[in-house]
Amino acid sequence: MSPVRRPEHGIDQGRGRGTGHRPGDGGGRRSGHRAGHSAGLRHVLAHLVTPLLMCIGMGLAYLGAFANPAPHHLPVAVVGPDRSAQLLAQSINDKAGGDLEVRTVADRATAIEQLRHQDIFGAYVLPGQATGQGQGTTGGAKAVPELVVASAGSDTSASVVQKIFTPVAAQQGAPLKVTDVAPTAEDDPTGQGIFFLLVAISIGSYASVAVIGGAGAVLPIRLRGMLAIGTSFVVGVIGALFAGPVFHLVDHGLWGLWGMAWLYSAGILLIGTGLHTFLKRWTTLGVMALFVMLNFTSSGGIFRPEMQNGFFAALHAFWNGAGFVEGTRSHVYFDGYGLAGHVWTLVLWLVVGVLTVGVAALAEKRRRAAEAAAAANAAAVAAAAVAATVPERALGAGPESGCDSAGGSEREGRRGAASGGVSGAVAAEDAAGDAGDAEEEMEEAVGV
Repeated sequence: MSPVRRPEHGIDQGRGRGTGHRPGDGGGRRSGHRAGHSAGLRHVLAHLVTPLLMCIGMGLAYLGAFANPAPHHLPVAVVGPDRSAQLLAQSINDKAGGDLEVRTVADRATAIEQLRHQDIFGAYVLPGQATGQGQGTTGGAKAVPELVVASAGSDTSASVVQKIFTPVAAQQGAPLKVTDVAPTAEDDPTGQGIFFLLVAISIGSYASVAVIGGAGAVLPIRLRGMLAIGTSFVVGVIGALFAGPVFHLVDHGLWGLWGMAWLYSAGILLIGTGLHTFLKRWTTLGVMALFVMLNFTSSGGIFRPEMQNGFFAALHAFWNGAGFVEGTRSHVYFDGYGLAGHVWTLVLWLVVGVLTVGVAALAEKRRRAAEAAAAANAAAVAAAAVAATVPERALGAGPESGCDSAGGSEREGRRGAASGGVSGAVAAEDAAGDAGDAEEEMEEAVGV
């Protein structure tokens, strides 16, 4: 009868039923996997914060600005020199309850001038008031009321005005004649092509911020600023090509449009490049908040401020998207009236961008000085640690002096290696972190 091999049996049990693995190996690997999964999950959840904030911001901005458009003190006019025009204007004002601001204008020519200056967005000409302007009675035909609009200023506003005055004409027993004194280009019948051009230029600009700020983080801030200016030049050219030869959104004034597109894009790129120094991977969210959520909604490209609530109407007065949209409309359709103010808006945003880059340059200079001081301190600490662990021998001790010299050289080498290892490790860690943040930031920008 064979002897019982108890020791080996015990070892086999400890190895987990003859699997050949050491005791505890499986549990260690499982613990390592769980720890890795937990760290990866925390990393993913931390980065999900950005798209969720984008979702909330876009919903609040777009639905808040576009969900329920309604006139708010929309200026219109009733044309007529007599009391009947005043009575009609007062009646419409009373029924509108503050939605409209109805004024009276003595003649049609004055109303057209106010439309071209965008002081009003519709003029209702009473029957018989257009005589001598080619709109009166001819051959015994009955005079009809006329609504004069300028759809290039805002097609949605012109449509709202038409809905308001069509029932007024029906009460007078006559069809409403609509005359557009500032129509849009033939290939842009709604006039909203300028808004979508703004969208294209904006995306090209703020997506480039992620590349210049992320991939170009190793470059000096001055060179990054030059890249921003150069990129904005190209973005402006692309916008002009879209507006002119490609989609024919405008039929003249293309050079002026390119100039405003360049100013607009340069402001975004410089502001974003400067902010990247402070916001890092949150830069995409920051520029989206500034130049998408608040910008598109207040630009007046879809609804003018008279059709929005007070918050977005107030932003329209000075935001850069409104400067580009209204500047383009003024330049192309309204003989340059008010153009200087819109161009100055774009210039001021460009100045803000230059100042932001300047502040970022100062911050980076101080940061580099602090990092150099920290690296010097780390090298000093490492050298002191090496010196403490390997005490110096007295020099000049006969035959041992050569050994001492060699030992001293060896110790110096160890000190240099230690200090170099510390600073090299710090630099490698910083470079790896910056590279990871840059990649994630560019992915977020492209994904948006």
